Amino acid sequence: MMKDGHSSPLFRSVLAHAATAAVTLLLVLVLFGGRMGLRRPPLVKIGGDANIEAIPEAQQGFLQEPPAPRPFTPGRAVVEPQAPGAAVRFAGQEPPPPEDVLRGLDPDERNNIKVYSAVNRSVVNITTEATGLGFFGDETSSGSGSGFVIDRAGHILTNFHVIQGADNVRVTLFDGTSQDAEVVGADAANDVAVLRIKVADKKLVPVVLGDSSRVMVGQKILAIGNPFGLERTLTSGIVSSLERSLKSRNGRTIKGIIQTDAAVNPGNSGGPLLNSRGEVIGMNTAIVSQVGQSAGISFAVPINGIRRILDQLIEHGRVIRPDLGIRRYLATGKGLLVVSMVEGGPAEQAGIQGVKVRVEQGPGFIRRSIDPDTADLIVAVEHHRVFTLEELLTEVEKHHPGDVVRVTVVRDGKPMDIQVRLGQSS
Repeated sequence: MMKDGHSSPLFRSVLAHAATAAVTLLLVLVLFGGRMGLRRPPLVKIGGDANIEAIPEAQQGFLQEPPAPRPFTPGRAVVEPQAPGAAVRFAGQEPPPPEDVLRGLDPDERNNIKVYSAVNRSVVNITTEATGLGFFGDETSSGSGSGFVIDRAGHILTNFHVIQGADNVRVTLFDGTSQDAEVVGADAANDVAVLRIKVADKKLVPVVLGDSSRVMVGQKILAIGNPFGLERTLTSGIVSSLERSLKSRNGRTIKGIIQTDAAVNPGNSGGPLLNSRGEVIGMNTAIVSQVGQSAGISFAVPINGIRRILDQLIEHGRVIRPDLGIRRYLATGKGLLVVSMVEGGPAEQAGIQGVKVRVEQGPGFIRRSIDPDTADLIVAVEHHRVFTLEELLTEVEKHHPGDVVRVTVVRDGKPMDIQVRLGQSS
């Protein structure tokens, strides 16, 4: 007689497998349920910044678009230095950090966070391409740097050396918007360049320009830039020294340079140097390093010097400087010997004498030689002693085209003042 189906070996085997599967499923749910059924929300990208975890709907206020920017006159930088001790002004109108987070931090940390929140969207990444003749024909080289938005007309400040020799300049904004930029103006003598991009003004977050004449040694500073292409990186430090001098790319000396100990690396050039109120007091431009990376000594061009030439760069594409109308000088250690002048220029019209050519003629020959004794030796401008071309240019550029200045020369061994009406550089 056949056995009952419920007690057959086949039935018992199926029942055992089912029980094993049920226990296994239960263990999986207990051990891995959080990963299977209770998985956290996926990562989302907000405004081009680093990925952050999705936030429940009730907490999404900090991810909303910022309010519309305040009215602004195109073509003019935001120049609103605040009184000492004033609270940070949120130039970018970015929502402030959560107060419950800030309460747990010390005052310096809170200040760092607020300044970064106010300014980071004003900083742009600049990439350049240049084509040149290489060993195997045309070769393309690339470079990168930083810059910052100064108005809602799309003007951006950066270093001249960031865009020098570039065939193509591209700017990337905080939200990832990237487009070709026009070089509006440049001044190698101050290592400053102005770019312009054409985007909707709501994407442009201008900085606030401060007053670099109020900067003091020991003062806290912050720098934002794109070192090694790492966008909108914040570093901080103090002002280490003031009134440093730095050689620019065209050999001129930039004076009044701010020295800091903030970490500045390749890619930081052209980024803003900020005070604790979030105002731009300088533009990071160079480092001192044996290895090409931060060694605790960095330099920034003071913003007051940039502001003096900013309108000229935007309107004329260059800085129109006063000019004596002298082409060549010879430094003698006692002054500057006038070698040649611009024909009909200010110096010639004023009666300054250059080197004359002595001609000797004899049977079958004509000999020409320079007679340095006929040339004037410039020794002062407005009674300020000058020994080098740099010192002469510094004194002349304290004035404006059209101004009349006293130029002291030595002629035939005697000093004399000559009134020269300054022209303008070509």
